[in-house]
Order: sequence, then structure tokens, then C-alpha cells
Amino acid sequence: MEFGLGMFGDLSFDRHTNQAQPPKERLAQMLEQIKLADELGLDALVIGEHHRPDYAVASPEIVLAAMASVTKHIKLSSGVTVLSSSDPVKVYQDFATLDLLSDGRAEICAGRGSFIESFPLFGYDLKDYHALFEEKLLLLLKLNAEETVTWQGNFRASLHEQTIYPRPEKPLPIWVAVGGTPESVYRAAKLGLPIIFAIIGGMPQQFKPLIDFYKQEYENHGHDMGSMQIGVHSHTYLTASREDLLAEYFPLYAAQMDRVGKSRGWSPYTQAQFEGGISPEGALFMGEPNQVVDKILSIIEMFGLTRYVAHIDVGGPAHKDLMKAIELFGTKVVPEIRKSLKQQ
Repeated sequence: MEFGLGMFGDLSFDRHTNQAQPPKERLAQMLEQIKLADELGLDALVIGEHHRPDYAVASPEIVLAAMASVTKHIKLSSGVTVLSSSDPVKVYQDFATLDLLSDGRAEICAGRGSFIESFPLFGYDLKDYHALFEEKLLLLLKLNAEETVTWQGNFRASLHEQTIYPRPEKPLPIWVAVGGTPESVYRAAKLGLPIIFAIIGGMPQQFKPLIDFYKQEYENHGHDMGSMQIGVHSHTYLTASREDLLAEYFPLYAAQMDRVGKSRGWSPYTQAQFEGGISPEGALFMGEPNQVVDKILSIIEMFGLTRYVAHIDVGGPAHKDLMKAIELFGTKVVPEIRKSLKQQ
């Protein structure tokens, strides 16, 4: 069982000046935060890709390379690389380089992306949303498995007996991130790829049929069940008490939900929604450590997880508060879960 930390590089937002934090400042803070996570013994770091004014990270591989220089053990993963609007050859080269720089700690987590800003930015048509990902994922897997590649597709130039440099010392771990679509789950199972579910709303229980479907199809396609990896990536935050969570963190979280929701036609995010999310049945893993321990243990048992990623910077909390939340996750939550799992 692995425990990871997820970040999108959310910029803190000053409601009085209506100004976002400078990205330079946020990136420097992220290096400090990830150094702490590594020192606390967390297993993986997951950094997302966005092309929006409220996030600091557009190129996860560059940020991860910087983080490789201040960490020693933690795995370094994208979460996600928006593969549909990326060139798989360049993605592979970048992560192979990261792997060499980090002594074999690089991973790729590929997804279609829930934000669409990268499609017009890099010249892709949204009508090809599904076909782009399918084709590019297969090419990425081929690049990872074969040293010399011959390939032809519809969305990039063909490759003829082409070797892509540099090569990592061993094939890169490639995960697939999914939301709630059976087609995405089936694709990952058919290919025998590790899967991570983004569960950020509703109730985790609702995802059990999809996870059972993945397990069934993974086995049906002849893959080794002992090698199967299933992860969950969920919004997580640690405070000393529920009262602190509602008073100090809820306003930041709600403001970010409203910034995202403005372009999607969502209604304003309410405290009632938040309280439903942090309830035992909800999808927000937030509050004081014991409460979060119980919720994570519940979904580990429910789903048969091998990795839990705590997405911890939603809303851009202050640096000192994020450092404290990471400390609580690494010193109170993860050790208690590991202890409970050993006793089972």
C-alpha cells in the first residue's frame, strides 16, 4: 500500500486585492513542501498539468525534475499528463530524462484531462477528444516497450525504425487516470495498466461497480492479478479540528470550486455541500487526523487499493498551513493506517 501527495500548484488568492499569488512564489513553496513529504517517508508525488491562471504548473515534468534535486526516495509522477494534447514522443523523452535524473523514480500518469484549455492551445480539435487519447496512449506504450519503433497513426507524423533517446534503464511505470466512464476503465484493464480513479465528489461507494469492472476485465484479459495496481486520488486536507476546517479552509475550497464552476455552469459551492463531502460517506478526506484515517481505511478495504493520493493544495492554502497539513498526513494519518493494515 502506497501513500502519495497530489498537487496542481493552486495559487493562493487574495480576496481583498483580487490578485493571485505569483507563480514563482508558489513553485518555490512546492519545493519545500515536497522536500518535507520525502523526509516524512511518503511514497509518491503526483503533479497535475493545467493551462489556467489559477494554477502554477503547466509542465509537470519540469517541476518534477526540480523536485528530483531536493528529494531522495519519493516517486515522481504526473497526475495527469494530458496525453490527448501532447506529443507522446516528447512526453516519453521528458520522463525518461526525469527517470535518469532521479535514479529511477519517474512515473507517467496519463489522462484525457477534465480541463480543455490545452486543446486549442496546442491546435487540437475537441471532436477528436476520445480518438486522440486512444491513439497516443498506444504509441506511448509502444515507445516504452520497444527500443526501435515503426508506427503510423492519424494525429502525428509516422515513425519508421526510429529510436527515441534517451532511454531509461528500465521501462517507465505508466498509469491511466480515469473519472467515471466505463470505456476508460475497460481500456486500462484490457491493456493491463495500473489505474487511478479521481474521486472528488459524491460518495466513494458509487465507484465500487467501476472498480469491480476493472478487476473483472483485468483478469478476463489474462493479466497477472498479483501485479494489479488500483489507486484513488481525492481531495484531502488535515487540520487540528472540524471547527478549524470549516472556519479556515472551507472559504478557500469553496472559492476554488466557484472559480472552476464559473466556466462550467455550476451553482455556487455551499457549506452544506462541503459538510456532506467531509461526512463519513462523502468524497472529501478532510478534517482532524483520526477522521481521515477512518475514511481512508474504509476505501482501502472497499476497493482493494494499492495507492492513495492525497490531493492537498486545492484552493491555495497558505504555505505554513500546507506544511502543517502535510506534516499531519505524514506523521499522524499514514503511520496509523499502516499500523492498522498490519494488524488486519
